[in-house]
Amino acid sequence: MDPVIIVGAGPVGLALALALAQQDVPSVVLDEGAGKDETRPARTVVLRSDMAAMVERLGCSTVRDEGARWAGWRSMRRRQDVRQLPLGDEAAPAPLHIPQHALTRGLRDAVAGQGLIQLVTDSRVDSLEQDASGISVHTRGPAATWWRGSHLVGCDGARSTVRKLLGIRFPGRTAVERHAVAALRTELPWPDEALLHRQPPWRTGGEEVTARPLPDGVWRLDWLLAPRGELVTPDSLVARLRDTLAGWCGETPAYELLDTGVYTLHHRLARRWRVDRAFLAGDAAHLLGALGTQGLDEGLRDADNLAWKLAHSWHHGPSEPLLDSYQAERRAAVASRLRAADQSLPILRGGSALRTYLPGAARGHDILLTDGHLGYGPLGAPPVYTHSPLAPQHAPSQTLVGTEAGAPVADVRVTAPDGTSALLRDRLGQGQLLVILVAPGTGVWDRRHWVSAGVMPRLAAAVSALPVRAELLVTEGYPGASAHTVLLVRPDGHLVASFAGVRPAELYSAADAARGGAPSAVRSDRTADIN
Repeated sequence: MDPVIIVGAGPVGLALALALAQQDVPSVVLDEGAGKDETRPARTVVLRSDMAAMVERLGCSTVRDEGARWAGWRSMRRRQDVRQLPLGDEAAPAPLHIPQHALTRGLRDAVAGQGLIQLVTDSRVDSLEQDASGISVHTRGPAATWWRGSHLVGCDGARSTVRKLLGIRFPGRTAVERHAVAALRTELPWPDEALLHRQPPWRTGGEEVTARPLPDGVWRLDWLLAPRGELVTPDSLVARLRDTLAGWCGETPAYELLDTGVYTLHHRLARRWRVDRAFLAGDAAHLLGALGTQGLDEGLRDADNLAWKLAHSWHHGPSEPLLDSYQAERRAAVASRLRAADQSLPILRGGSALRTYLPGAARGHDILLTDGHLGYGPLGAPPVYTHSPLAPQHAPSQTLVGTEAGAPVADVRVTAPDGTSALLRDRLGQGQLLVILVAPGTGVWDRRHWVSAGVMPRLAAAVSALPVRAELLVTEGYPGASAHTVLLVRPDGHLVASFAGVRPAELYSAADAARGGAPSAVRSDRTADIN
């Protein structure tokens, strides 16, 4: 059987290959470059807690070893503190801040240990052909050749060759924000806390500056620039840096400048994310990043969403509704994020002076920006696939819990019938549905008693009869759920439905909807031959 072809070896492409490998699907990753990434300390990414957990689950050790989790978030306006928010507990999880080259290196190291992934460097795609049974791409380079795959995913960035070969338009807005950036090693008054400072009182402060910590005393500083103009020279950036440090510390402390840059942020959204057997993901499908929103975090969500759907089709035969749901879910989620940012930009960046001084305006602006940076509200919260084509029809026994249907589930501790216990996120990404019974007391009972007591035998029989592979788990409690509530969870951690009690027929129907219905063809040969 043909592998999945992934074009692009950035974090999104590598994460997709690893997610497919976890589900026994081979892939070929075509890397236009030489397989090495430039070390740029000023180019960092922020991942929400669930995406950081996903990347670590894929075997990326640098997330744990070279990333920083902020202890708090601090907002200032002029000379005053506006807000201080402790981070790190369940109510306010700390995002992960890591240099992008470190994240990519960790993913490459994980790929190197995977026999199901073939990483091919110096391979630039220049043509693409599809037919009823697969897809072929031609690469030029030292070893120009044709590659054959079951599907293809373009993870090849903002200038995506795959997107151009598919003839997909990429409309949007250019230069919605510009930032001057510096990475430096120094001591600031707020160790381990990230800072957003609006309208700093010194001459070179501009409208906004952020400071975000990294390990080993390193900080990334961003100054918001005018969308166009304002040439930033090395001397002007150093002057801006020294003024900022002196404004925060009283005088300019000792510092070691590691890296600088100027980044221009665009907002774009591809018209289509799927053309037959070809898909787009990451920057090839969308660009966002203004107001603290995180483009790479969204790209990893693309990979997490698409991997289990490709794996199911690869093993069991294609389901068009399942594959179509990738665009329906992810494009709608990113479009909503872009719409929220575009609606907020005139208020935060182009509002009148009168609006700025209205009562509560400064606090409201701070909350909007905090949402984008920390992953809350319409600018940053994880997506909810409320109108997904995979959502089951409402059943009489469905009940409400603390998680909305289509939203990511809470990371509660769960126990398998064999007695092993783990956090729920650790059970995701295996290509199977999760069926979770809320059963208070199972944590203190001996497994021999609860595994064969109450509703467990009936639920185990219902799970074994589902039309798709599923794992049965139990939990002591779940937010908003009563005893004997049954949760059905997708492989990417989004809630399908919750039921009041064991309802085999309705559980079956919901599982069938979540897989997109019966596949159009069943694959019996699950072995893979990789060119």
